[in-house]
Amino acid sequence: MYDWGISAMQTVIMTAVFPIFFVKVAGHGMPGSEPAQWWSIANTVGAVLVAVMAPFLGAVADYAGIRKKLLAAFMMVGVAGTGGMFFIQQGDLVLASALFVVSLIGATASLSFYESLLPHVARADEMDRVSTGAYALGYLGGGLLLALNLAWIQSPATFGLPSGPGLTPREASLPARLAFLSVSVWWLLFSIPLLRRVPEPPAALEPDEHAGENPLRAAFTRLGETLRELRGYRNAFLMLLAFMIYNDGIQTIIKMATVYGTEIGIGASALIAAILIVQFVGVPFAFLFGMLAGRIGARRAVFLGLFAYVVITIVGYFMKTATHFFILAGLVGVVQGGTQALSRSLFASMIPRHKSGEFFGFYSVFEKFAGIFGPLLFAVTIALTGSSRNAILSVIVFFVVGMLVLLLVDVDEGQRVARAADAETERVAA
Repeated sequence: MYDWGISAMQTVIMTAVFPIFFVKVAGHGMPGSEPAQWWSIANTVGAVLVAVMAPFLGAVADYAGIRKKLLAAFMMVGVAGTGGMFFIQQGDLVLASALFVVSLIGATASLSFYESLLPHVARADEMDRVSTGAYALGYLGGGLLLALNLAWIQSPATFGLPSGPGLTPREASLPARLAFLSVSVWWLLFSIPLLRRVPEPPAALEPDEHAGENPLRAAFTRLGETLRELRGYRNAFLMLLAFMIYNDGIQTIIKMATVYGTEIGIGASALIAAILIVQFVGVPFAFLFGMLAGRIGARRAVFLGLFAYVVITIVGYFMKTATHFFILAGLVGVVQGGTQALSRSLFASMIPRHKSGEFFGFYSVFEKFAGIFGPLLFAVTIALTGSSRNAILSVIVFFVVGMLVLLLVDVDEGQRVARAADAETERVAA
C-alpha cells in the first residue's frame, strides 16, 4: 500500500501535472526553454542531497532498528512539501523549485527505507513476485488519483471549481493546485497500513564491537565497514553499477517526458492522458514481468525491458504529435514497472538481510546518481542547442552500457554469498 500511496506523488508531481504547471504557471514570463532548465536543475539538486544522506541514514536505521521511523519521518517531509505546492502562484519559480526539492527528498529517502524492508517481508523465492506486485499496485493507485485529478482539471465546473473566461491566474490554477494537495493527503493516508501492520525488522545482528556506542558514531563506523564489504559482494556491486547506468535513462524519460512534450507543442490534456496510459498499461504488465522472471530469470527479463527502452528512445526522438506521445506512453507502460521492480528484487536477493538498510542506502545513492546525469545532460543540451529533441537520442547510451555491465552479474553466485553471510552472522550472534 505504500507503493499505492507514494505513486501518486510520482505520477502527479514528478511526471504529469506538476512539470506542466512548473513550466506554464511557475515559469510564466520566462523565455524559451529556461523553465525546463530550472526543472532539470531542481531534479539534480534533490538527487544530490538524497545521494549524500542515504547511506548514512541506512546505517543508522540498521544499527538502531528504526527503518520504519525514518521512513515515516521522511514521508512527512515529502507530504509537507507536496501540500505546500497548493500555495504556488504565477511566476513563483523559486518557491516551486524549493518545494519540489523538499518533496523529492522526502519521497526518495522514504523509498530507500521502504525498499530495505523487502528482504524482511518476502522469502527469497517470492521477492520478484512481491516487488512486481507492489509496482502494479503503485501503478493502479497513482493512476486512479491522476484520473481524478485530470477530471477536475479538464472539467472544473463539474466539481464546483472556477471555470470559463475571465478567470484570475489564481482561479485558473486552482484545479492543478488542488491536485497537489490531494497527492499529499493520498500519500499520507495510504502510508498508514505499512506503519501499523508491517513489523519493524530487528536491529542488525552483529558481533557487539559497537555495543554501547553512540548510534551516530556507530553508524559512521558501520558505513565504512559496509563500503569495504562491498568488495566481497562483487555481483551485488555490479548490479548496483548496471542499475545506476540504465536507470539514468529510465529516470530521464520519466522526469523529462512531459516537459519535452510541452516544449514541442503537445497539449497539457494529451500529456496527462498519456501518463494515465502508462499507469493502467503498467498494472498487468508489472504482474506479467513477475511471471516472466519466474520462467526465464529476473536478469533476462530486465534485459528485455532495456532493449524495449532503446526502441522507446528512438520513437521519442521522432515524436511530433499527441498520437506519437500516446504510442510512446503505451510502450513505456509495458516495460517500466517490471524493469524497475525486478531490479529492486534482483539486488535484494544478493545482499545480506541484516544489513538491508545500509545496502539499500547505497542502492538509493546509485539510483539518485542515476537521476543526476540524465536531467543534467538535458539541461546542458538545451543550453547548447536550444532544443530538448537533440538530447533524446543520447539517452540510448545509458541502456546499452547498462546492459553490458549487467552481463557481468552472476546472480546465482551473488545469492549464494549473501545467504552465507546471513548464516555466519546468525551463528556468531548465537
